[in-house]
Amino acid sequence: MGRKDVSIERSRIKTQGAPAAIGPYSQAIMVGDTLYCSGQIAIDPATGHLLSDGIEAETEQVLDNLRALLHAADLDMEHVVQCRVYLTDINDYGQVNEIYARYFDEDAPSREAVQVAALPRGARVEISCTAVR
Repeated sequence: MGRKDVSIERSRIKTQGAPAAIGPYSQAIMVGDTLYCSGQIAIDPATGHLLSDGIEAETEQVLDNLRALLHAADLDMEHVVQCRVYLTDINDYGQVNEIYARYFDEDAPSREAVQVAALPRGARVEISCTAVR
């Protein structure tokens, strides 16, 4: 039994509205009608610097970065079906949740939130998502 030749439409999404990848990965990949966004931290795409004005400001920047990736693929927050939230301190969960709720309506995507030992560049929160057209 051989593997079938399946052609899947796959394209790289890149925008200056979100930070450039800081490693060997893409900002986002569109496969068919599904967008897979790499984890975003609170890097201001205009300056390349990590925001350090508190967990609320970091979370807003992270979600703005994700929104920019979605817009680059002609999608919006309402297309997001799943988010993964990584926190260096689970005690920030409540504050992150308050900001997060401003970006999603009552039909919010599925989500998990976990505490991790560390994030790139000393970030306190990282969020990735999957969206479907």
